[in-house]
Amino acid sequence: MVSQMSTVRQILGLALATLGFLGSISVCALPTWKVTAFIGANIVTSQVIWEGLWMNCLTQSMGQMKCKVYDSLLALPPDLQAARALVIIAIIAGVLGLLLGVDEREKSKVAIASGIIFIIAGLLVLILVSWTANTIIRDFYNPVMTNAQKRELGASLYIGWGSAGLLFLGGVILCSSCPLRDENTYDVKYSKASSAHSSKAYV
Repeated sequence: MVSQMSTVRQILGLALATLGFLGSISVCALPTWKVTAFIGANIVTSQVIWEGLWMNCLTQSMGQMKCKVYDSLLALPPDLQAARALVIIAIIAGVLGLLLGVDEREKSKVAIASGIIFIIAGLLVLILVSWTANTIIRDFYNPVMTNAQKRELGASLYIGWGSAGLLFLGGVILCSSCPLRDENTYDVKYSKASSAHSSKAYV
C-alpha cells in the first residue's frame, strides 16, 4: 500500500512538472512578453506591438501580423538577455528532470533528484518572468519614457508564473516520495526468510 501511494505521488508530481516544462517552452517561444500600452490621446489603436525573447511582432487591425527576429544580441536590453539565458537553463534542467523522472531503475531514489531539478527549473522561470515584469512596470511609471515606449505585461509572463508554480509543485511532490520504503520492505522480507530457514534447521 505504501509503495502504491509513493508511485501515485511520483506519477502526479511528474505529470505536473511535465505541464510546467511544456509551459516554459511556450514561454520561450511565444513573442508575447510585452504588449503595446494603450495610454494617452495619440496612441494608434489600429496596431499592436508584441515583444518576445527572440522577435517582435506587429499586428494590424485587419488581422495581419508581421514578425521580425532581433538583429543583434548585444543591442538587446540586459533583462532580455538575462531572460534568454535563464529560460534556456530552465528548459535544460527540465529535460534532465524528465529523463530522471521516467527512469525505472531505482525509481524511488531518483525521484528526489528529479524533484530537486524541477524545483530549480521552476525558480529560474519565476525569476526571469518576475524580473521582466518588474522592468515593464518600472518603465511604465517612468515619467521620462514616452507613451509610445511604454509596454504592458504580455500573456507569456502569466504563462510563465503558472509554469513556475507547476514545476515547483511537481518537484515538491516528487521530493516527498520516501526513498527508504523499498529498503525497509527488502529488510522485512529478508528477516522473514531468515526466520523460516532457522526454524527449519532447528527441527
